[in-house]
Amino acid sequence: QVQLVESGGGLVQAGGSLRLSCVASGIIYSMNDMGWYRQAPGKQRELVARIYRSGSADYSDSVKGRFTISQNNAKTEIYLQMNSLKPEDSGTYYCKLTPLRAYDVDDVWGQGTQVTVSS
Repeated sequence: QVQLVESGGGLVQAGGSLRLSCVASGIIYSMNDMGWYRQAPGKQRELVARIYRSGSADYSDSVKGRFTISQNNAKTEIYLQMNSLKPEDSGTYYCKLTPLRAYDVDDVWGQGTQVTVSS
């Protein structure tokens, strides 16, 4: 019922910037948190950044100080501002929504958007 659509990925040179967006559509449950995860080929998916209803956020050490996660007032969209990009930031970036536990529904994942950073 809920779908997440990511956008903003692409090819960028090292040192450049990208801004990813994730928009929820359909029946939207109040979220406990939403986050960005990334996965390189042959690697496990890893947390990049996560934002909670309160607005507080967690970041992977590898992106801390370079990436900023934010959300809209309705908490149905999240963004990831990525600055000073490095080749090791390359991968498929996925948006994830974790509903409040009271809804007893599964987490929702987007289809992913590709980010490629060239050296």
